[in-house]
Amino acid sequence: MARANGGSMQVVGIFDRDVLIADRSLTPMNGDAVVVALDGQLTCKILDLKRGRLLSPMANTSRYRYGKELLVEGVVKVSVRNHRPV
Repeated sequence: MARANGGSMQVVGIFDRDVLIADRSLTPMNGDAVVVALDGQLTCKILDLKRGRLLSPMANTSRYRYGKELLVEGVVKVSVRNHRPV
């Protein structure tokens, strides 16, 4: 489990402070929302296996190319919405 931080995944229904349940037993497929360790930081992005990059569904955010330093921690199977502001 991990907590989402930021709004880059809102287009696919993952909002700031949502709880993500990532399944490590699933084989990541093209287009999956995944939790990854990228340069030592956990992030949630869309996996683009065909082009070897991570995508953010928001139009104004970056696309990340990855190499050996990417570790897929799990495929996001469920997100639990946080309805109460902090």
